[in-house]
Amino acid sequence: MAVSLAQALQAARNNLDVSLTQRAFDAARADVLSADRAPTPILTAKTASIDLQNGVGPGNALNDKRIDKSIGIDWTWERGNKRELRTRSAERAAQAAQADLDEALVQQQLAAAGAYYDLLAAQERITQVQAIANSASELARTAQRRLSAGDVSQQDAARSDIEAERANADLRAAQADRVRAELTLKQVTRLSGALAAEAAWPAPALTLPLLPEPQLEARPDVRAAVRRTEAAQAVLESAEALRQNDLTLGTSFDHYPGTSTRLLEFRVQMPLAGVFGNYGYQGELGRATAQLAQAQDLLDKTRLSAALDISRLQQDLLAASQRALTYQNAIVPRARQVASMAELAYNKGAMSLTDLLDARRTLRAALLEDVTTRADHARSLAAWQLRSAASAL
Repeated sequence: MAVSLAQALQAARNNLDVSLTQRAFDAARADVLSADRAPTPILTAKTASIDLQNGVGPGNALNDKRIDKSIGIDWTWERGNKRELRTRSAERAAQAAQADLDEALVQQQLAAAGAYYDLLAAQERITQVQAIANSASELARTAQRRLSAGDVSQQDAARSDIEAERANADLRAAQADRVRAELTLKQVTRLSGALAAEAAWPAPALTLPLLPEPQLEARPDVRAAVRRTEAAQAVLESAEALRQNDLTLGTSFDHYPGTSTRLLEFRVQMPLAGVFGNYGYQGELGRATAQLAQAQDLLDKTRLSAALDISRLQQDLLAASQRALTYQNAIVPRARQVASMAELAYNKGAMSLTDLLDARRTLRAALLEDVTTRADHARSLAAWQLRSAASAL
């Protein structure tokens, strides 16, 4: 199946690694719903004052027997903006998970682009090595005919056969490389069947393409680190809010035959943290402070890595473009010219077999390195384009 680069990139957006990150994002969004709610009221029903010595008297158990029955409700009043703070922390964590998902999409598309161009390069290497193998085989057959005619030595004929065998071995190695490249592309994209890259190599240039330069703060990895720092700050504020004790407010309706059937109770409960004892949530505060410092360090590290990555992408693209242009415009044409002149000279008896083989090997190396430089440039260009698009979101 012929696959375009766009198809490979789209398939990479739906692979298992992206799916795992999507699940983490869904879980983080659910955490926001869990955090943004008030404490649930508690319903209490009880019976009390059951006289086991004198009995509870005759009559209906609900209305007449001397049993104190009550039903009430209690609700915790959170103080110190605890709900707002934990909701803010969960929201920032969800935003960080969203940025992680964006980063996962970029990373998987980068991997898909690299695997795609590796497959395209492997296909071109097979084409080049196949042509070289055909030429070497033809030279070996010609040498055998000339040996029969007494025109070349046994040594030159043997060397021609060896060169043909080496070319065939190189062809088998190139075919194995193509299989590995195809398997890698399948792993990243989850595409099935026999795959073949159908794109053409992008044209190299000595300047950066007309795209917006990736912005540091807009990169998904930096955005995720920023949101995690904000979430850690909210966690620290939540720990500080623990020092404001929550109040539990309650009321109940009592029914006690013989005394009154309409008794009302109001109550307030409050923990005595900070009143008795000397524990003032130092453990929670210490952990939240350390996590905030850790998040800030991670943010600084992420920003530094992102800045270096942007510079690296620029330098890689410019260097790869220059190298590809050098091979395309200078090295390969000259190698072809040298090989062509060597073929002509050898056929006229003006050059030895050793010099001809050297010229062919030079051409072979130039052609294969040209494919490598094109692949390097294509990967660098794809990385720059994907990072530029991600930073523009």
